[in-house]
Amino acid sequence: MEDRDLKRGLKDRHIQMIALGCAIGTGLFYGSASTIQLAGPAVTLSYMIGGIFIYLVVRALGEMSVHHPVAGSFSTYAYDYWGEFPGFLSGWNYWFNYIAISMAEISVVGVYVNFWLPDLPVWIPGLILFLLVNAINLSNVKAFGEIEFWGALVKVIAIIAMIVFGMVIIFTGIGVGGEPIGLGNLFNYGGFFPNKIEGVILSFVVVTFAFGGTELIGITAGEAEDPSTTIPKATNLIIGRILIFYVGSMFVLVTLYPWNQVGMAGSPFVEIFMKLGIASAASVLNVIVLTAVFSAYNSCLYSNARMLHALALQGNAPAIFKKVSKQGVPYTGVLGSSLIVGIVVIMNMLIPQKLFIYVMSVATIAALINWIMILITQIKFRKKMGPEKVAELTYKMPFFPYTNYISIAYFLMIAGTMVIMPDYRIAIMIAPVWLFIIFISYRIKKKRHAMAENTMVNDTKN
Repeated sequence: MEDRDLKRGLKDRHIQMIALGCAIGTGLFYGSASTIQLAGPAVTLSYMIGGIFIYLVVRALGEMSVHHPVAGSFSTYAYDYWGEFPGFLSGWNYWFNYIAISMAEISVVGVYVNFWLPDLPVWIPGLILFLLVNAINLSNVKAFGEIEFWGALVKVIAIIAMIVFGMVIIFTGIGVGGEPIGLGNLFNYGGFFPNKIEGVILSFVVVTFAFGGTELIGITAGEAEDPSTTIPKATNLIIGRILIFYVGSMFVLVTLYPWNQVGMAGSPFVEIFMKLGIASAASVLNVIVLTAVFSAYNSCLYSNARMLHALALQGNAPAIFKKVSKQGVPYTGVLGSSLIVGIVVIMNMLIPQKLFIYVMSVATIAALINWIMILITQIKFRKKMGPEKVAELTYKMPFFPYTNYISIAYFLMIAGTMVIMPDYRIAIMIAPVWLFIIFISYRIKKKRHAMAENTMVNDTKN
């Protein structure tokens, strides 16, 4: 094994589905239960508003990715257009974010399997998922792309089918005795805003976690065969996907069943159809939920490995992570990330009850830092390019720079909201510690680099 380049083996259809891989996972299929409890039927509005802001983040990243398509793009752009420390910080924080998301996916897979095997310890399915996804990510990138394509496609088809079937039940009653459910559940249990606007604002925290991973499009630029075409296409389709997959599915769920009777024992997608007496649909959806977890973790590990590879190329991570296999896979990055993610299997044995929400809160604050840095980096990118070169860009951030500042304010508001939510407050306490660790690591790296340069100078003089 030696230092090699990554392979450009991802086609347009791979990019399209990878964009969905990490974004449609536990945050939607499991975390949405918390969002429903906080916002009630207004959960549809929560996902719509949150979706607009994450779309703007991806547009900002997409502008830079089309102009300069590289693997680990997020960190590389911060490094090139903002400075050494922002590049160091953004890269390691992005890696940390996907570590947390990966842990969240593994922490809940056992809950889904308990639907069929209630006595099975939740850590066992997590361990199986961990080993399987690692094996896939150590194969060549085309194999990864194909597996992710089909895994994500299953999710897409299933959600669309669920929405269509749910609409049929709502307006015809087919499957539930022939009596149409109608739209009463949207208003009969405290109204459309049962917890007022405060509930919607609180729900933005969980929505943020659900959308984490959408910006993965930018990371794929270094392995896309034609990034100038695939990146804009994938980015432009995001808003439609948000309306269909997030807003559409939430509308169906809170219309089918009273929002205040949705529990946290499993996925609300499965639970609601089970309570409606459609056990076969619940079982099928549980299979889909498991596929979604597999696909999401698969995409997250892909992103983790590429980010470590990019950091190593910058000199911001140990040189061992530069190594690429003959198949073009940054295998040391895969193994290095997995070494940390694997801790969650042990944690799932010790504290399975609260593990998901703690890991989710950490992933959320890390995502907020990532997205704010993307928006600031894109401002720096425009400034460094100058007006003439900006005018030549073929793919631009809409309404720049106002959309950047409004989005940054929105994400800061979410961070402030986490302070008043007990289960999420732990992340606000961990964030400064993590950022301090990154800063100290950067200073140590700079000191070692300076010492190495001085040694070289002295050797030359002697």
